[in-house]
Amino acid sequence: MFGESLIKEAKKDDKIVAITAAMPSGTGIDLFEKVFPTRTFDVGIAEQHAVTFAAGLATEGYKPFCAIYSTFLQRAYDQVVHDVAIQRLPVRFAMDRAGLVGADGPTHAGSFDLAYLGCLPGFVIMAAADEADLVHMVATQVAIDDRPSALRYPRGEGVGVEMPAEGKPLEIGKGRIMREGTKIALLSLGTRLAECLKAAEELASFGLSTTVADARFAKPLDTDLVVRLANEHEVLITIEEGAIGGFAAQVFQCLADNGLLDGGLKVRSMILPDIFIDQDSPTAMYARAGLDAKGIVTKAFEALGKNAKVETVRLA
Repeated sequence: MFGESLIKEAKKDDKIVAITAAMPSGTGIDLFEKVFPTRTFDVGIAEQHAVTFAAGLATEGYKPFCAIYSTFLQRAYDQVVHDVAIQRLPVRFAMDRAGLVGADGPTHAGSFDLAYLGCLPGFVIMAAADEADLVHMVATQVAIDDRPSALRYPRGEGVGVEMPAEGKPLEIGKGRIMREGTKIALLSLGTRLAECLKAAEELASFGLSTTVADARFAKPLDTDLVVRLANEHEVLITIEEGAIGGFAAQVFQCLADNGLLDGGLKVRSMILPDIFIDQDSPTAMYARAGLDAKGIVTKAFEALGKNAKVETVRLA
């Protein structure tokens, strides 16, 4: 979906070029190369060069998409900081393999990008919740021409949503409400959104009205959305496919800055555990990480109190 989306955008804009570091088939850049061979650059296993090369192209008015697995972009972190971020160049990072990746194992798991990019000034960081959102986020990156951006998406298949005919740029830093409730708020970033919706259904069966929100942007954070969820619910839970220091850190900072941790709000974060998870099916890996619908429901009841589930059943 990424490769096809980028092709559609490149047909409308001849300044779009694609760069990868020995990952053409894994990222979908091989599809782009078939249509635009002179606008595609595979620099080999040289992520540092890929990033600096993209920065150079950006200074000359091109719109480079630097497609590198999240875990391998770590190799070029110095270049991301010094050659891109400090100069505020509009390099567009497409980070495949975000989150847990099944048979690729811990070497390829994209666990850390939300933390290592979220601390950099000026970055726009997006996470697609599904394949349709991915199409819109590629279009959003094309439109961002004054700062660097990063789009994270997982290995694997989509969830089967209806696809748009073409991508439309999203409003920067704005999330969306997927389901309205009153007691529990689930704030998801990325493809755990489907599991959040399942969890909300189960919580509703216990009489617990649940809001599900898709943040879409880890940075800039939709602070209005966060404040609203905090003010209107008893429990606020963030869910992300990343390690400590990522999206939840941004949300907690927002809550602290607005004095929303000073009262009775019960805030919890769901992140990847502090271990390297061995390869398995993605479903099994996320279950082990506690980031499936069952884990989300459990976290909600823990926030309400260990006897909340029993009391809710009695009330029902």
